[in-house]
Amino acid sequence: MNVIITATELASELAQPAAPVLLDIRYQLGGPPGRPEYEAGHVPGAVYVDLDGELAAPPGPAGRHPLPDLDVFAQAMRAAGVCADRPVVAYDGGQSWAAARAWWLLRWTGHPDVRVLDGGLAAWQAAGGALSTDQPTPPAGDFTPLPGALPLLTADDAAALARRGVLLDARAAERYRGEVEPIDPVAGHIPGAVSAPTTENVAEGGTVFRDAAELARRFAALGATADTEVGVYCGSGVSAAHQVLALAVAGVPAALYVGSWSEWTADPARPVATGPQPG
Repeated sequence: MNVIITATELASELAQPAAPVLLDIRYQLGGPPGRPEYEAGHVPGAVYVDLDGELAAPPGPAGRHPLPDLDVFAQAMRAAGVCADRPVVAYDGGQSWAAARAWWLLRWTGHPDVRVLDGGLAAWQAAGGALSTDQPTPPAGDFTPLPGALPLLTADDAAALARRGVLLDARAAERYRGEVEPIDPVAGHIPGAVSAPTTENVAEGGTVFRDAAELARRFAALGATADTEVGVYCGSGVSAAHQVLALAVAGVPAALYVGSWSEWTADPARPVATGPQPG
């Protein structure tokens, strides 16, 4: 099943009677909520979903973006019109990190048909897509979250996977090496993890995913193939979802450590490695 969709394909599907549900997940780390941007213009028919409030629980010992309360998540998805038998397409302002978080949560909770708009809103506009300021109120959906459809890692799981398989660190390389840490209290990486910045999933200078063959070669060079047990983490489980999505494009299933570095470093007893090597 395809996990991404082009703007041209989306325009064609939106013209069909069984059009997909559209979710606008615009979000900026440390910035204001994306609703004002949504209200200023969005893909026609899209419903805004707040990442911090509806796709994550409040920050704490489990990380900066823990798994959301399932009742809160279910309510948000139903309010957006999400049904178990209707396709869903998520997009954001460009990087697709936030959209990938929505994709992963819906897939993890059992929705069978979820895709991310490749290149986000910018790709939609570049393809000639119109924007709307109308805020739809779709009929309530019937989606009931049933967790477990995708693999999920705890901190202990991530540590063990780094020893027996391939654990990819999706953060910037300088954060992996421990040279800088702008957000979390400790710099470095989980011992045994391999540096694999999320920014390298897309074409240079852009937001559109590399093609499947390029991504497969990239991940194979890091030791991640369809025959390998693969996990991914980042700072708080958002950009790592983009990495899991990119791995899916490449045909490599992967587990997500949602708590990621923000949860790992909340416990001072957990070991930390620094430098360019897994450690």
